[in-house]
Amino acid sequence: MARIKTQERVMKPRNKLNNNQLNNKKDANKTKLPIFNSVITAVCIAIAAWFSFKGYLETRVNTPYEIEKLVTMNGLDVPDRYWGTYRPNVYFGMKTRDPHSLVTGLMWYSPQHLRLDGGGLRHWCEQGDQLDRYGWLEHDGRTFGIQEIVDSSVILTTTFVKRLSGQYGGDWTNKISVNSKDSKKLEQEISLLFYIAIEENTKGWIEVNSDNDDNLTGMSGNTQGLGSFNINIHVTKGTIEEHSFLSTTAPSLTALTETVFKNLRRASYKKSNKKHIVLSGEQLSLLPDGTKEKPNFIVTQVTGKVPFEIEINYESESFTNRLDKLSNDIYDQELLKQRKLFDDKFEKIFKLKSKGYSNEEISFAKMAFSNMIGSIGYFYGSSQVQSTHTKGPVPYWKAPLYTAVPSRSFFPRGFLWDEGFHGLLISAWDLEIELDIISHWFDLMNIEGWIPREMILGPEALAKVPDEFVTQMNTNANPPTFFLTLHYILEHKQEELLDKHYHLLDKLYPRLQAWFNWFNTTQIGELPSTYRWRGRDPDTNRELNPKTLTSGLDDYPRASHPNIYERHVDLRCWIAFAANVMSRITEVLNHSNNKYKETFDYLSDNNLLNKLHWSFNTQTYSDFGLHTDKVVLMRPNSQSNVKPSEMIRVVFDDPTLRYVDSSFGYVSLFPFILQIIHPNSPHLEKVLQDLTDPDLLWTKYGLRSLAKTSPLYMKYNTEHDPPYWRGAIWINLNYLTVRAAHYYSKTEGPYQSKAKKVYDDLRHNIIQNVMQQYKYSGYVWENYRDTLGSGKGSHPFTGWTSLVVLLMAEIY
Repeated sequence: MARIKTQERVMKPRNKLNNNQLNNKKDANKTKLPIFNSVITAVCIAIAAWFSFKGYLETRVNTPYEIEKLVTMNGLDVPDRYWGTYRPNVYFGMKTRDPHSLVTGLMWYSPQHLRLDGGGLRHWCEQGDQLDRYGWLEHDGRTFGIQEIVDSSVILTTTFVKRLSGQYGGDWTNKISVNSKDSKKLEQEISLLFYIAIEENTKGWIEVNSDNDDNLTGMSGNTQGLGSFNINIHVTKGTIEEHSFLSTTAPSLTALTETVFKNLRRASYKKSNKKHIVLSGEQLSLLPDGTKEKPNFIVTQVTGKVPFEIEINYESESFTNRLDKLSNDIYDQELLKQRKLFDDKFEKIFKLKSKGYSNEEISFAKMAFSNMIGSIGYFYGSSQVQSTHTKGPVPYWKAPLYTAVPSRSFFPRGFLWDEGFHGLLISAWDLEIELDIISHWFDLMNIEGWIPREMILGPEALAKVPDEFVTQMNTNANPPTFFLTLHYILEHKQEELLDKHYHLLDKLYPRLQAWFNWFNTTQIGELPSTYRWRGRDPDTNRELNPKTLTSGLDDYPRASHPNIYERHVDLRCWIAFAANVMSRITEVLNHSNNKYKETFDYLSDNNLLNKLHWSFNTQTYSDFGLHTDKVVLMRPNSQSNVKPSEMIRVVFDDPTLRYVDSSFGYVSLFPFILQIIHPNSPHLEKVLQDLTDPDLLWTKYGLRSLAKTSPLYMKYNTEHDPPYWRGAIWINLNYLTVRAAHYYSKTEGPYQSKAKKVYDDLRHNIIQNVMQQYKYSGYVWENYRDTLGSGKGSHPFTGWTSLVVLLMAEIY
């Protein structure tokens, strides 16, 4: 018992507080409570701030650059370019520069060649159609165009002329004539299908005009952008066998061909007792209330015997004092007048006659130029973008884009780095059009200063893009080639720029600053003054050399194992070139602080350039990175009863940090191409020597992209990806090389004469080969084989390959 009491006495003081202790504890709790509440509040604020900041980061990728828009005049504000051939993806079609427009188009087929699967019905520009040739022979970008399409023995000529009048962009007329290059094929039947359609969300209606016998005589309609209009269609030459039409609803512009095909039927033609394929008349679906749905697609089909011609007249009802219709002889006279104006302007700018070119060569140049400016499209919609802060792709804001396209058949959409090359030719012809294009592109800049590499706007553009290329990453750049265009404008058009467009240049300047700063902060390397293209996949085991799509040179060999220590010589030169152009614009606008001049001087320091990128091993400019040449594609061993696995990359030697000097090619030339090398530098002599070496880059057709001595020359990058920038001849980089040789041939230095020889020979080789291949194949091509000079890749590729016109004109 005593022991229990003792324990109680010992334990009680531990659980019992005297009055002073109790009061002290209460006071302490009173003090701790506000502190605890403050901590909780701070934590909540921090959490809220974090989620707010996270949301801010997520939305930056699709938040527009917050400054006054460059495009302030669009649609009817630009009446002479309101209507145009702004559907480069189809063989012939027109639309307006409205977000939601009436569109027109042409289809055709030969009845004996029409297949059950829809093959033989021509509409969208498709390489699979295997046409002998198609493209604009003349086009001025504003008022008229003449196109020739050769489909086997059939020759279709499509022309248009516009005439300003009224309030809604005026009138226009199309003529479509059908002939044969084979006299034995005259009298064969061809069906032409001309249509109008309303894009989704277009406010308005269209309907058929018909006579008492239900024969279509024309079309009419009313839209918000056009007001009321009428379209009349009539035959001007030849014998017509059958005339039918379809008025219906199509699910989208991408389904017009399918809609036509499923509504074709065979019908007897009484006079000849023959079977003809005709459109099956009105096919409108019923709405729930029993009324017919209004049509959004009207097609008229004319089947005639070759030769014949139809004429389509579009007339705006806003013009009431029309004395002479743009039809028949009046149309022919107006077309002749526009052609004469085009010829005179073409010679004034390019001076090809005075340089001694033949009529055939000048016709080729007109074709190449006209396809560039005639392939300008007008797109509207929203791109798909992603950043490291978003869980997946998110939509960009809806916006318009007025831009040329690289290839009507394969790339009928906007490409950022292509457009800088396009601008060289377009600005030589029409500075206003080019500044309009630049303005549209720079209005697509987000708050970070980033512009997506590809702009895929609208259903027609999206239909041509594989899923893997749709989403644009905001970490990924593309060569800032608009600085090439701006450099050209400052060199050749500065007076016109300052007289007529100074205000636009002043508005553009902050966006150019943001764009330059984005490059100069997001694409920097680990060492000062170094730069690295983002977007390479360091984990792939499928690619022989991980692609660098962001550089524009796709599969051109870089370091075999991408990592943060890479440094890319071409990107460094692009930034230096851009800094120089920014410096000149700063001076033109009379800004006092010219930090860009300092940046250019720093990046063009040849000693620093040589320290970072000159390989003493090969005496060439090179990339630097974690690299080995001992890589191959191999198929893993598998059991005989199992489907063979896809080939993967196997590395036979550990990579080391080193110069990638085994891959001599276009990238190695960039200090020369962008004129960073000092004219007195002995490295210039070595570059000139190397690029003229037939075992390296020189061919009689132009410079190949990768030396024959490179381990990856003409190697597949995956089992299914053929070589792209691994030996083929590309005209854009050849143009820049000729331009650089011209510069060094005109600049005092010890290597002037060598540069002049390179200039003369390379320019001649490129021009002759591109013209010869056009004459042989009917097309200008995406690139050319280094062995035979023959065209390869997509065609027609009337984007930067059309720079051959500037080479002929010696405009740099």
